[in-house]
Amino acid sequence: MARITTRLMPPGSAPETALTYVVMGAIYGDRWIFVRHGERMTWEMPAGHIEPGESAREAAARELFEEAGVTGSTLEAISDYSVTVGSKTEYGRLYLARVEQMDPHLEHEIEEILLSDQLPGTLTYPEVQTLLFEKAKAHF
Repeated sequence: MARITTRLMPPGSAPETALTYVVMGAIYGDRWIFVRHGERMTWEMPAGHIEPGESAREAAARELFEEAGVTGSTLEAISDYSVTVGSKTEYGRLYLARVEQMDPHLEHEIEEILLSDQLPGTLTYPEVQTLLFEKAKAHF
């Protein structure tokens, strides 16, 4: 199995054109939002790919809506990060999302939403998500 290395950097360190992903440490009231995709039994922070022609901030808002039914939030870029698997490195941006409004009845692509005051035990990408969650939690 290839070694995974995650490195945090100040927000804006990676050029917007180099960013592939966005991840949101999303907090609603006093609980963090985690999601479970229908094809997995593990939990994740809301996240996704940046689409062509889309800014990282636009992708973050879209992914929050698609994955958790978030219809109102404030987004603050708190870190850029790199993930290296073997010899391949990709870049992303971590946002702190203060969720003001959610509609859990919206049709979205996620099987289940969890509101929790801590990181779930079973994560899809534990090497990456643990570090990003701790950064979001410390920033909040």
